[in-house]
Amino acid sequence: MISTAQSRRNVRVAAATSFMGFAGFTVVMPFLPLYISELGVRDIGEVAMWSGLTLGATPAVTAISAPLWGRVGDRYGSKLLVLRSLGAFVLTKSAMAFVTAPWQLVALRGLLGVFAGYGALTMSMAAESVRREEMPRAIGVVQMGQRLGPAIGPIVGGVIAPVVGLRRAFLVTAAFYLVAMLMVALFYQEPRTRVARSATRSLASVARELAATPGFLLALAVIFTLQTVDRSFSPILPLFVEQLGISGARVATVSGVLFSMIAVCAAIGHKAAGRLMQRWSSPALVTSVALTTACALVAIVVLPSMWTLTAGLVVASLGIGVAMTSAYSTAGALLPADAHVTGFGIMTTASLVGLAFSPVLAGFVGASGLRIVFVVDVVLLLALVVALAVAGARKVPEVPEVPDMPAVP
Repeated sequence: MISTAQSRRNVRVAAATSFMGFAGFTVVMPFLPLYISELGVRDIGEVAMWSGLTLGATPAVTAISAPLWGRVGDRYGSKLLVLRSLGAFVLTKSAMAFVTAPWQLVALRGLLGVFAGYGALTMSMAAESVRREEMPRAIGVVQMGQRLGPAIGPIVGGVIAPVVGLRRAFLVTAAFYLVAMLMVALFYQEPRTRVARSATRSLASVARELAATPGFLLALAVIFTLQTVDRSFSPILPLFVEQLGISGARVATVSGVLFSMIAVCAAIGHKAAGRLMQRWSSPALVTSVALTTACALVAIVVLPSMWTLTAGLVVASLGIGVAMTSAYSTAGALLPADAHVTGFGIMTTASLVGLAFSPVLAGFVGASGLRIVFVVDVVLLLALVVALAVAGARKVPEVPEVPDMPAVP
């Protein structure tokens, strides 16, 4: 068993680990096309192709491997898996500083996908360190770190890259992961001893149980839909800003400010979710967020301007932050004792599928008109509202009140 002080320390370590990891990733990834050009690729189309393949390799593989590693985590603990994942990041990011061809970047990113997934693991680490009724707060704090990391990383990269060069910037990124690894090793204490109902239970068996658990598949649908909407802004935002009349020299600056604003507002939403879930049921909260976000996006479509775009993105980001934490918390409360990490791995797969699907959807739809992307987002949000309304009759389970539950599950 762990003390209350250690429980809080675990949550802080999980959040700081996520922050360091996500910040480290974005130190170099925004400059990836420049690095590929340094490797000898001159054609702009080829640079774009290799950049896309490099960025997509890790999430594509992680979407498959996360639930599989989850079964290992349920037997041996999340801490071991997080250390394994962060160690893999240290090695592969360091190796990226010495590549000589773009295919080697893709290979390293694909290999990294086999061992990645620390984002879901840190949420699992925080969630199982606290009482069940405190789970929304713990998950929200970790997700806040995951949002703020990408808001800080590019700034750090912009300062470091001109000083040390693009190659050495990968070594700086590796240092971020090394620090995170040391924090987990030194300060995180495994909160429970796992006594699985069946040590030989397969992933398929766990998946069948979770699929039959009322509310779990709906939570996955919420995660996928919100991730799809959230990530649809990235491919079109600079182009939309330009369409609104911002001069070419200022487009990058304005877009960068908007991206940072989105990250900060979503982080605030993650943090606020715990308190809101004490007053609202999860379905009611997600429904309200979906409708409010849909209205904000409609305003952008009908009255396009920098004011409506900024206000709409603020509303959407705050709401998506709240609803994502709500969905993860509700699903986390439904997980069986021997499938806690596996369940978070499956949730990560739903998130990564949305992450991969969204830019492709936005790219194809945006070719017919940038505002149509927002229209499609509205349709997805309204479809989610309908799904929640239909499921409401079946009484979707909530994060239960367990006032007498000890700090250790």
